[in-house]
Amino acid sequence: MSTRGVELLTYANRLGGDLAALRDLLDGPLRLFDGVHILPFFVPFDGADAGFDPVDHGTVDPRLGDWGDVRALAADREVTADLIVNHVSASSAEFVDWLARGDDSAFDGMFLTFDTVFPDGASEAQITAFYRPRPGLPFTAYQAADGSRHLVWTTFMPSQVDLDVADPAAQAYLRRILRTLADGGVTTVRLDAIGYAVKTAGSDSFMTEATLAFVREIAAMAHDEGLRVLVEVHAHYSQQLAIAPLVDLVYDFALPPLLLHALYTGDTAPLERWLEIRPANAVTVLDTHDGIGVIDAGPSGEKPGLLTSEQMAAIFDRAAAATAGHSALASVVPAWAAMPHQINATFFSVLGGETTAYLLLRAVQLWLPGHPQIYYVGLLAGLDDTELFARTGMGRDVNRHVYSSDEAKAALQAPAARALLGLIGIRARHAAFDGEFRYRVLAAGRIEFTWSAADALARLEASFGDTPEFRIELRDGDTVRVIGSPTDLEDL
Repeated sequence: MSTRGVELLTYANRLGGDLAALRDLLDGPLRLFDGVHILPFFVPFDGADAGFDPVDHGTVDPRLGDWGDVRALAADREVTADLIVNHVSASSAEFVDWLARGDDSAFDGMFLTFDTVFPDGASEAQITAFYRPRPGLPFTAYQAADGSRHLVWTTFMPSQVDLDVADPAAQAYLRRILRTLADGGVTTVRLDAIGYAVKTAGSDSFMTEATLAFVREIAAMAHDEGLRVLVEVHAHYSQQLAIAPLVDLVYDFALPPLLLHALYTGDTAPLERWLEIRPANAVTVLDTHDGIGVIDAGPSGEKPGLLTSEQMAAIFDRAAAATAGHSALASVVPAWAAMPHQINATFFSVLGGETTAYLLLRAVQLWLPGHPQIYYVGLLAGLDDTELFARTGMGRDVNRHVYSSDEAKAALQAPAARALLGLIGIRARHAAFDGEFRYRVLAAGRIEFTWSAADALARLEASFGDTPEFRIELRDGDTVRVIGSPTDLEDL
């Protein structure tokens, strides 16, 4: 992806119906995107965790298409796909074989059990020390065909059984999936849930030194297949700084809460601090399929955050007010935590559907160095899908609306979406973004972001607080254009 490039994040089935329809959109109204991250499209894409519980991680779900469709997408753009590192489905052939054959299974040792981590047993303190992003303990009881019973690690859901990533069978499985992805045209692999993949007795087992060692190991495996590596970790911002040198790309998950805090309060000091130290190889996001991250900018234990706990709580409160309390209902509080880690709502809903505020924050996202990624619901300025949440009971589904091709094309004609496409076009096309970046604070609540290259310049003045505003100046040789409203962006 070039320095100008913008990537789309989407499900294969929720923006048009299948991989062929997604390609049609990317070749047509979404041709500005030079990359696409397709969320899990494996068998089944619609499991208990929307594809993140693969029964067959190496096969494209035939309801979506096949590897030929993925390669066709990759012919004209970068393609990112997920390697689900931590777990597979309890219905996978490997787990079913192990339950059926036990020690005689080729997959014996591939799955993590209680005894693997605690061969001599464990105390209550040791068991409850583990960090888990869900309520309750991370074990599920399974009975094998011979009647033996096992407490299998299930970090996320009972149907998602954890791998023992140190076991040769698990490593062979991961290598096979990496090779399949590379052969299918994938250029970048996202290591999903890798922060939880290594369990170490006596620690919280989240992003420990052992985890970082495994990140190096799995990144080397991916590089052997010619794949770039993107790591997904929701944690204290220092974790992103630690992991960034080990891989090709990391997420800037601290950005969304810092921008929301600046917008709500006019206080840009925390954002300015992050601008000084954020990784250069960051994928910038405001929203994803998992919601809007907040934990990443907050404190962790004795480590201070870019935001205080009180400032984090204020963001949740403002989101709840903007969504008539629905975000508080949909957001999950993990075990041992005082508040949710993420806001389950669309970004447009959290801003109360205010177009100018929305485009201001999107403009900052698109002006920052790194690789901007736009989530499909955010692209269409979608509001909360409360009906889908009511049907499934899954809080994150409020931000996972299913668009038909016709519905998506119609949504792209709405003013907010057209204006956002205008912003994306600036980042994708303007020569200034091939140059150097700088920023400066103009006044309280006002920051200027500038890219310049030769005789090209792209300047954004962002004003936060009670009256959010943006002003964009574009220069290309002797041509100068000033943009100061959403309507101006719609005309680009």
